[in-house]
Amino acid sequence: MDLSNFRVSHIPQTIYYIPNFITQEEEEHIIKNVYSVPKPKWTCLSNRRLQDYGGIPHEKGMIPEKMPLWLEQYTNKIGHLNIFDGRKPNHVLVNEYLPGQGIMPHTDGPLFFPAVTTISCGSHTILEFSENNEKRDKICDILLERCSLVIVTDDMYTKYLHSIKETDSDNVAGCANLDNCTVKYPLNEQLKRETRVSLTIRHVPKVLKIKLF
Repeated sequence: MDLSNFRVSHIPQTIYYIPNFITQEEEEHIIKNVYSVPKPKWTCLSNRRLQDYGGIPHEKGMIPEKMPLWLEQYTNKIGHLNIFDGRKPNHVLVNEYLPGQGIMPHTDGPLFFPAVTTISCGSHTILEFSENNEKRDKICDILLERCSLVIVTDDMYTKYLHSIKETDSDNVAGCANLDNCTVKYPLNEQLKRETRVSLTIRHVPKVLKIKLF
């Protein structure tokens, strides 16, 4: 796959957006596995809940855990894109967002290789990028459709904040990647959110030799 065909133009470097990266059957398979885990696997936050796979990133090094087989097919698929300079993804964060839930502006920080990939399941959302200062001036919005993959690298990863607004619906007008989408959305289209499950797949460079079983 030539990623240059999926680059979002007219924004700072660099975002790639691949619609239909997974099939609807794969989406159903992912959602089924996410919700089949024991309740203690979930970490509940004030505005969402999540699951960690591969280990817990730490500045002293991540203690690696074996990746479940159902996730390996997606880490392998993304690994073939060579986003992490030949390194294989070794960490997956599963986030559940109910309608009206989001995440505050943030950067992913230095614990990860400076690139992040996210698969969206169950619902769309809009990923907002803004300046990393008090003004928080908006840089761009990226529409993340169901079954899509977004790749964030370079300045868009290191320099700018990203967030998801807490809302029940989204206006897609002005999203920078509408030309990259397979659906042609009418002007000022309002998309109603459903429950979204996202797989954020990354590479943690610093890994300890000890393993958890």
